[in-house]
Amino acid sequence: MSYPPYIGRFAPSPTGPLHAGSLVAALASWLDARAHGGHWLVRIEDVDTPRCVPGAAATILQQLASCGMLPDAAPVYQSQRGTLYQQALDRLTRQGLAYPCSCTRQDIATALATTGHTRERHGELVYPGTCRDGLNGKPARAWRFLAAAVGQSAEVSWTDRRLGLQTQNVSEDVGDFVLRRADGLWAYQLAVVVDDAAQGISDIVRGEDLTDNTARQILLQRALSLPTPRYLHTPLVLGANGEKLSKQNGAQALLLNGPLAALTALNAAAACLNLPPASGTLTEALAQWVQRWTEQWALKSPGERFHHSPA
Repeated sequence: MSYPPYIGRFAPSPTGPLHAGSLVAALASWLDARAHGGHWLVRIEDVDTPRCVPGAAATILQQLASCGMLPDAAPVYQSQRGTLYQQALDRLTRQGLAYPCSCTRQDIATALATTGHTRERHGELVYPGTCRDGLNGKPARAWRFLAAAVGQSAEVSWTDRRLGLQTQNVSEDVGDFVLRRADGLWAYQLAVVVDDAAQGISDIVRGEDLTDNTARQILLQRALSLPTPRYLHTPLVLGANGEKLSKQNGAQALLLNGPLAALTALNAAAACLNLPPASGTLTEALAQWVQRWTEQWALKSPGERFHHSPA
């Protein structure tokens, strides 16, 4: 199969309609793809089925269409891709990089407390490695990735196109992270890495709140011999309390009942991306932003599809 040099994607979770924050990520990813003459895909990340709202995926696709953002291929749904995730887990297990875990969150918190470790607000509950050497007769609940395998470094560095050089030691900051959850559902980290590779994604443009996930995903890409995309993490829209705008934080669904409403919402999203307000028709406004985005964010070598992680 022949791929264009640039393939981007917007990957919403269908937990409700798009709001102002998620529209920023959608617009940025669409603009980056158009600025590079590439393809823009939509992936519905409905792997966490208990959180998904019936009909939300269709609503999101309609909202994107109302804003003039149409994907260049039919959307894919993570809930239909479990076979691919299982194949990846099986490979990691054969390599000795994945293992079963019997720990509950309370078990982990208790183990950390006994060693004097505390958890910062909104911080990671760093897994202490309790089950690395076996389950001690307890039933397996989840599967974890061995972040610091023998002979491999868990410290990952990458250059974000907006934020610059980023470094994280996954073993120290996160620990061995979950690949398959105790409820049997696939974890975000594994699913997104498998899907990005399967879809040929060259560039990931997403919200800054997901920056912390990047090191874990790069470790998985290396372990599975997959290419590492380029990353650009966009500014967040904040709620009244100064935290990321989300449905749990008072975000209201966008009402895009006509071109004027769509243009108003897009102008607000563009402002968050340091783009000037646009006028005219929706098509004219999008064209203006593509030109400005090209000037601000275009890669110096857009013909380079991937940079590969070191072995």
